[in-house]
Amino acid sequence: MDTGSHLLFGATLAGLAMLQPEVAQEPALLHAVLTAALIGSHAPDFDTVARVRGYAAYIRVHRGITHSLPALLLWPLVLSVPIAWGFGVWEYEPLVFAWAMVAVVFHVFLDWLNAYGVQCFRPFSQRWHHLDALPLFEPVLFVTHAAGLMVWLVTGSNPGWMFLCIYSFTFVYIGGRLLHHRDVVRFVRMRLGLEGVCHVVPSLHWFRWQFVLESSDAFYTGTVHGKELTVKDIYAKHTGGGMAVEATRAVDGVRAFLHFAQRVHVTCTERQDGYEVRWRDMRFWHNHELPFGVDVTLDRDLKVVSQSLGWRKKAWDPPYV
Repeated sequence: MDTGSHLLFGATLAGLAMLQPEVAQEPALLHAVLTAALIGSHAPDFDTVARVRGYAAYIRVHRGITHSLPALLLWPLVLSVPIAWGFGVWEYEPLVFAWAMVAVVFHVFLDWLNAYGVQCFRPFSQRWHHLDALPLFEPVLFVTHAAGLMVWLVTGSNPGWMFLCIYSFTFVYIGGRLLHHRDVVRFVRMRLGLEGVCHVVPSLHWFRWQFVLESSDAFYTGTVHGKELTVKDIYAKHTGGGMAVEATRAVDGVRAFLHFAQRVHVTCTERQDGYEVRWRDMRFWHNHELPFGVDVTLDRDLKVVSQSLGWRKKAWDPPYV
């Protein structure tokens, strides 16, 4: 999820905490829980500081160890102790810890629902897990929670039961998206009649999805609008450039990319003064382009001249991951 949504959910979790009488009756405790929930809802993304070391370092770290199983306990512990002490509610430290943990777990759960992926089962699994059910920004959930927060701020009344209803709706909505995603994957497989790994990525619209299916010899990309499936492009998997491609595998940007990417497509173009090798993750195609990957330029002796890793799209363009 995007940062704004995570922080919004942190605030509404604090409203949900007011179902507990002690939180509703003790202003200092409410402020402590609100602080813990707000920071906890964003804490796993503190790994963005890795950007100062470059995008390759960021790719390796983001949504990795900070979203792991041990982190689900460590973040709340790191947050609850100073917050409970700072607000003078040390006797309620376990309660502050509990709501910080709810915020952290909910953050990781939402990231798991996204198409980007998260290493949420480390240290038992190094795989990137993603359920592909929600876009990076989910308008329905954002509007619902924002409306609840506004009601709380305007009325000043105890919002506990209201947020219980909102969170009940949230989980029902997420369940509906997961079931819909499962049905769309089955629909794509049935219509294409191909064996292979299929990824279906959501858009901001409930009934619009994009997909990539990897068969034994090609990648098929396309869209699903309701019951209409359209194949946009077909990319052959074997495109030559063997020695040039192999020469790029030791490049830092390529190693970082392969650490994260799942549906990898690589092309090699020979130029007058050398070669250009392009590595792409097919999951994130958009408008007949492959915006996420790494480009490596080699000279005739297969020595690296330059490399560029990252996104080649505007932030508001699909896919929303």
